[in-house]
Amino acid sequence: MSTRFLVLLMVIVAFGVLTVLALADVGYLGILAPHFQSFGEGQVLADLVIALSLACFWMVADGRTSGLNPWPFVVLTLLTGSFGPLFYLVARELKAPARTAASH
Repeated sequence: MSTRFLVLLMVIVAFGVLTVLALADVGYLGILAPHFQSFGEGQVLADLVIALSLACFWMVADGRTSGLNPWPFVVLTLLTGSFGPLFYLVARELKAPARTAASH
């Protein structure tokens, strides 16, 4: 396993734990609600939407060149946020050895 793969797994696990704790504390709507209470919090939500939209466009473009179907990860992004791009990167890492072996 590559270092990049292990780092991605550590980020997913750490972010997953934080997400479970947040959901247990305030629920799904409780995570979203504060972003509509002030312009500052709305700016954070807008920033997240922009960043995840860019990630979705990148996944679709990268999927064409890597041969990886990006659509399940785009849907996952729409439902769970950053988990979509994180799992896309994991899938890309898992596919990378196959691409490297096929080119030799």
